[in-house]
Amino acid sequence: MASIICGSLAFDTIMNFEGRFSEQILPDQLHILNVSFLVPALRRDFGGCAGNIAYSLKLLGGNPLPMATIGLDGDGYLERLKSLDINCEFIRRLDDAYTAQAMIITDGDNNQINGFHPGAMAQAHLNVIAERADIKLGIIAPDGRDAMLQHAEQFAAAGIPFVFDPGQQLPRFDGAELRNFVDHASWVAVNDYEGKMLCERTGWSLEEISLRIRGLFVTVGALGSEVWVEGKKTSVPAVTANAVVDPTGCGDAYRGALLFGLEKGWSAVRCAALGNYMGSTKIAQRGPQNYQIDSSRVGAVLSQ
Repeated sequence: MASIICGSLAFDTIMNFEGRFSEQILPDQLHILNVSFLVPALRRDFGGCAGNIAYSLKLLGGNPLPMATIGLDGDGYLERLKSLDINCEFIRRLDDAYTAQAMIITDGDNNQINGFHPGAMAQAHLNVIAERADIKLGIIAPDGRDAMLQHAEQFAAAGIPFVFDPGQQLPRFDGAELRNFVDHASWVAVNDYEGKMLCERTGWSLEEISLRIRGLFVTVGALGSEVWVEGKKTSVPAVTANAVVDPTGCGDAYRGALLFGLEKGWSAVRCAALGNYMGSTKIAQRGPQNYQIDSSRVGAVLSQ
C-alpha cells in the first residue's frame, strides 16, 4: 500500500538566535518594526512538508509517494530521496524556477520566524492525482494554493481518503474553501493555533468538524496531542524527548506516523501516540530529516 504525499520539497536554511524574540520586539512599536537577530549557527537542510513527511513514513516502513515540484537546483534533493529508496515518480522538475526555500530563525524558547520563497512549488498544480490500485491513502500538506484546492477535488474524484493538513497555508483560504476541504477530507491535522483559526474561519467548533470526518488531530506542543472522533476528545500524552534541540519538522514527523497508522487501520488515538513519539524523536535532532527511530521504544509507546 502506498500514500501520496502532496506538499513542498524545499531547502531549509535554519538559524539559531540565542536570545528571545520577546525581548527584542517592542509591542507598541510594531508599526515601525526594524529588528536584527545575530545568528551564530547556520545550516542548510533538506526540508519541505512532502519531503519531511515522506522521510518519517519511510522510517516507519511505509511506502511514501511524494508529489511535488522542484526547480533547476533540485537535483541533489532528488538524488537524496532516491538514496532513501523513496519513489520519485510524482516529482516534477521545472527549469525556470528555483526549488522552494525556507529561511527559519529559532530563538531560545523554540519560537520561530520564517521566510518562505515558493519557487517551483507555485506550479505544484501541474501534478495530477488519479486513481491507482496501489494508492490507498493521501495527505494534502502545505503546497501551492491552487494545487491544494485541485488535489482535494482529485483525491475525492479518485476515491482516495486523505488527511487535510493546511499548516502555514491556512490563512490563504477563506471559510468556504476551508469548509470544502473538510468536507472532502477523511481526517484533518492541525496544531492548536491552526485549529483555532480553522474554527474561526469555518464557523465550526472542533467538535463539529470531527462530526464531519473520521478524525481530527490537534497537536499541542509539549502536552502531546488531542484526538477528536465523533465529537469526543481524547488527550494523548506527549512522549518525553531525550533533548529539545530543534522543533523544525516535528509536525511533519507526526504526520508521517499518522499515515503509517491509518494505512494499517489503527484507531486515531493509537496513530496519535505514534505521532507523539515521532515528534519527540525529531525534536532531539537538528534538521527535519536527520533523526532515526528506536523500534523498541516505538513498541513501548504503542503498548501503553
